[in-house]
Amino acid sequence: MGGIPQFLLRHTVVIRPLLGEGPFGPAHGDPVEVRCMVDERRRLVRGPTGSEVVSEATVYAPRGTVCPVGSLVTLPSGREASALAVSTRDGGGWPTPDHLEIALT
Repeated sequence: MGGIPQFLLRHTVVIRPLLGEGPFGPAHGDPVEVRCMVDERRRLVRGPTGSEVVSEATVYAPRGTVCPVGSLVTLPSGREASALAVSTRDGGGWPTPDHLEIALT
């Protein structure tokens, strides 16, 4: 099937990808606008350390989107959130939409 159908990508977020640690804390890259689908609902997810954390929103973005855990994401509402967990969803040839699922604080 390929990626998420374009008509479902109704929202735009701004992602500042985490580059690593700098002398003053986390270093983030240049902001990139990404068309996506945003689902603002609270749910439990596993954080980077394996502990359960509360995610306040989930972004469904095209598969090639670069957003490592710790990246900063500005939602359409203007709220800035941090990426808690990032999952690549690949149907392996099945007719499902391949995408990146980003759980946010």
